[in-house]
Amino acid sequence: MKLRLILGDQLSRNIASLVGVDAQNDIILMCEVRSEATYVKHHKKKIAFIFSAMRHFAAELLAEGLNIHYVKYDAPNNAGSLADEVARTVARYDIDEVIVTTPGEYRLVEDIKGWSQRLGITVTIKDDNRFLSSPAEFADWAEGRKQMRMEFFYREMRRKYSILMDHNDPVGGQWNYDSENRKPPAAGLNLPPTYKARPDAVTQEVLELVEAHFPDHFGELTPFHFAVTRDQAVIALEEFVDRRLKLFGDYQDAMLQGEPWMYHSHIGLYLNCGLLDPLECIERAEAAYHAGGAPLNAVEGFIRQILGWREYVRGIYWLKMPDYKTANFFNAKRALPEFYWSAETQMNCLRQCVTETKQNAYAHHIQRLMVLGNFALIAGLDPDEVNNWYMLVYADAYEWVELPNVSGMILYADGGLLASKPYAASGAYINKMSNYCRSCKYKPSVKNGPTACPFNYLYWDFIARNDGKLRGNPRMGFMYRSLDQMSDEKRQAIRDDSRRFFNAIEANEKV
Repeated sequence: MKLRLILGDQLSRNIASLVGVDAQNDIILMCEVRSEATYVKHHKKKIAFIFSAMRHFAAELLAEGLNIHYVKYDAPNNAGSLADEVARTVARYDIDEVIVTTPGEYRLVEDIKGWSQRLGITVTIKDDNRFLSSPAEFADWAEGRKQMRMEFFYREMRRKYSILMDHNDPVGGQWNYDSENRKPPAAGLNLPPTYKARPDAVTQEVLELVEAHFPDHFGELTPFHFAVTRDQAVIALEEFVDRRLKLFGDYQDAMLQGEPWMYHSHIGLYLNCGLLDPLECIERAEAAYHAGGAPLNAVEGFIRQILGWREYVRGIYWLKMPDYKTANFFNAKRALPEFYWSAETQMNCLRQCVTETKQNAYAHHIQRLMVLGNFALIAGLDPDEVNNWYMLVYADAYEWVELPNVSGMILYADGGLLASKPYAASGAYINKMSNYCRSCKYKPSVKNGPTACPFNYLYWDFIARNDGKLRGNPRMGFMYRSLDQMSDEKRQAIRDDSRRFFNAIEANEKV
C-alpha cells in the first residue's frame, strides 16, 4: 500500500504524486499542520484560502472514489507537523512507500529526504510536473552563461511550446512589447471588478477556524472572496481574459488609490497552489489574441509573466539554493519599519500599498516592486526581514517564487545575478505611474527638506552609500555622473535628510 502525500500548494488532479493512484489500495494524505501555518505568521486570508482549497480538493478526490485521510487543523490528535503526520499515518496503515511531489521550498525538501531513514520505508520524491521547465533543464540552459537574463530564457520557452510564434519568428516581429506597457493611469478608466466567489459552508467553517486559532496574524480575514475550487479558478481566469486582458498591457504598471485590482489577472494564487495550470492560462490568452479579443502587447506581457518570469525565478531558486537565501550584497541591516505592519505612515504610496495588502493579501507587481520594494531597497532594509514580510503577507507567496523576486529583483541582494541593475527610483516614478502623490503630505517635486518626498533623498543616499559596489555597473553610469555633478551642499543635504529620516523610523516616529 502506498501513501501519497498532497501538500497545500499541490491541489492539481494531475500532480505527479497522484499519477497511477490505486483507488482500491492507496491512501492519500492531506493535513493542515501548525508547523506550515506558523513558520512565518501568514496572512489570515492566505491560511483561509489554502485550508479551504485543500478541503474542497479532498472532497473532489473523495467523490472520485479515492481513499482520503484528511487531518484538520483543530483535530484533537493533529500531530502538528508534516513529518509527524506522515509517521502517524504510516503506523496506522500497512504502508510500504510514501510518494510526494517535490515541495516548493528547499527546507521542506531537505526534511523529506530524511523521512526514509526515520520511517524505515521508501520515500519517493517526484518532480513537479506542473511547471513548464524543470530545474535540470534550467540548469542546462544556465551552464556557462555569464549573465542569466530572463529575456533569453523566455525566448527559448516560446520556441519550446510554440507560443505566439510564426514558424521560427515571434508573432508581430518582436519578442517583447514591454515598452508599450508603461502607460500612466488615464482619467476616466472603467475598471472591471475582480472575480469574487461566495463563501460556502466549507469556507465559512475555515474562516471561523482561522479567526479562532490565528487572531494575532497579519491582515484582515473578511470579506473573503477567493476562488477555492478549480471550477471557480477557471471562471476567474475567463473573467480576466474577457474583461481585463485587453487593457492589461497598457496599464499593468499603473497604480490608482482605492483600486487594488486594476487590470491584473489576480490568478497567481491559483496558479501557485495548483488550481490552474500555467499552460492553460497561456493558451487561453493566446487564443484571445488570435480571436481579436486582446492586442498583442497585452497578451505577450501576460504570457511573459507566466512562461518567462515565473519559470525563470523558479529555475534561479533551485539552481542557487541554499546560499541564495543568505545573499546580502549591500550588507543591508536596517530593521523593517513598523508601518509595513500598521500602514501608519504619512507617505501615501506606502500607506495605500500596505493597507491594500492587509485587506486583500494581494498587491500587484508594481506596488510590490516600485513602492514597497523600492523603499526597502533604498532604505537598506535587512533582506531576511523583507523576505519574511513578503512571504507572509501575500496569498501567492511560496519561497520558490518569493525569494528570487525579493532578494534578486527587489533588493539586488544577489549582486546582479537576476537583475542587471537595482530597481531604485525616486518619487518622480511613483508620481508618474500613480495618483498617490496628490493625497500625500510630501511633494515629489521637492528634493530636500521636511516637505520633500523621502524617496527623493533616500534614492540619492542609496546611490552615494553604495558607490563602491555600483559605480562600475554600466547601467548606473548616468546616475553616478549626476551624483558627481552635485554640489557639496546638495550632497550634505541628502545625507542630513536621510539621517533625520532614519533616526525617525528607528524611534518609531510616524514619518
